[in-house]
Parts: sequence; C-alpha cells; structure tokens
Amino acid sequence: MDKKCAIVTGAARGIGLATTDLLLEQGWQVAMLDRDEDALLEQVSLRDNVLPLVRDVSNPQDVGAMVRETVTWSGRVDALINNAGVAEFGPVEMCTFEIWRRVMETNLDGVFLCTQAVTPELKKTKGSIVNIASISGLRASTLRVAYGTSKAAVIQLTKQHAAELGEYGIRVNCVAPGPVKTKLSMAVHTPEIIQAYHDSIPLNRYGSERELAEVIVFLASDKASYVSGQVVAVDGGFDSTGVGLPALRV
Repeated sequence: MDKKCAIVTGAARGIGLATTDLLLEQGWQVAMLDRDEDALLEQVSLRDNVLPLVRDVSNPQDVGAMVRETVTWSGRVDALINNAGVAEFGPVEMCTFEIWRRVMETNLDGVFLCTQAVTPELKKTKGSIVNIASISGLRASTLRVAYGTSKAAVIQLTKQHAAELGEYGIRVNCVAPGPVKTKLSMAVHTPEIIQAYHDSIPLNRYGSERELAEVIVFLASDKASYVSGQVVAVDGGFDSTGVGLPALRV
C-alpha cells in the first residue's frame, strides 16, 4: 500500500514499455495493459512489481476490470498513462468509416473510458493522468486524417479533464511526441522520409522512447505538482518551426 502504482496502457512495447521501465526504476508498481497477450506476457516475465492486464481500452467492460484488478493487486492507483493507440495512414478518400472508427475507438474512446473509470481511485490519492497524443494532433499532415484528428481530440480532452478534475487534486497533462525512433518507425520510414524529418527538426534527429518516458514520468510525478492542463510537444523543436523551410536556415 505504500508503493505508488501506475496503470500504463499500451505497455507491451515502445513508449509504453519505456515508461513502465522508468517508473519501475523510480520505485513504482506498474499495471501493464495491452491487448497483445503474447508480447505483454513476454515483457512481464522479465520484470518485477508489475501486473499484466490483457485488456482492450476501447471495451468498457475491459476497462472496468482493469481498475478492479489493479486495486486488488496494489490497493491504490496514483497515475494513469493513456498511451495505447493505433495508427492507420492513407489518403483521405481511402479512409473508410470502419478505419475511422477503429482509430477513434482506441485513440479517443480509450482515453475517455480509462480516465472515467480510474477517476474515483485517483480522487483518493490526488493522482495524475498523462495522455499521449502526437505532433499530428498539433500540426496537420497528409495521410492521417483519422489519426491526426483523434490525437487533436485527445489534446482537447486533456484540457476538459484538467478543468473539471482539478478540484479533486487530480492533474491531467498531455505529451505530444514528434518523430520517435522505434522498431516500427524504422521499419516503415524510408531513407527519404528519415532525411526529410531530420531536415525539418531543429535538433536534426529522431527522439528516443526513453526521452519520451522521461517527460511522461515527470508529469506523472509529484515533481510536476503544479502542472495541469498542459500539452508538451516532445519533438526536438519540430512544432516550433511552423512553415519555415529548412533551406532558409542560416
């Protein structure tokens, strides 16, 4: 009961797994949720002080079970990291309603459902919520009409929840990752895409999963005790460049 507990969704890989590891390093317990059972159980087997939750954040019954199982295990919930997400890219005319709904169900509905379900426990601990959006929620782009819209909605939902839950001492913030070097991104980004991103990012590189985790864990922790309703773009300066062309830089 003395050790803080976080729920991390989409915890089997990528930013969710890196966040889990940093929380563990800092003495937290972590309930790791993912719908990919094999990947989740493999990672859980390598770690202590974790609880595997094979659940789907878009399913209200699964989300309710997530909270019950976590509280039974840890006795408390101090932070919720809404990281689970899906991405389906393609031209706008090829985005069927089925694709649109698949993206929205996980990326937006999942954040709403998890936040609503965990709020009663966070009231007890005066805990925190960190939502993971995307630079695509701040800047429009081709090929991601559903993804970008879902992440923009997550940013607004963050502010709505921060405004309403603050009176209970619950802080709600959002991290908007820019290009991040993951196994998936490196597999699908061509050398031309990588170079184009490098040219557009003032720091001239991709971020790492650990760099994202550092900001997420800070916002979830007491070190950010007076920070709420904020959107932090962890993007190497990508968002700050606006429409400036790399060729115009000195």
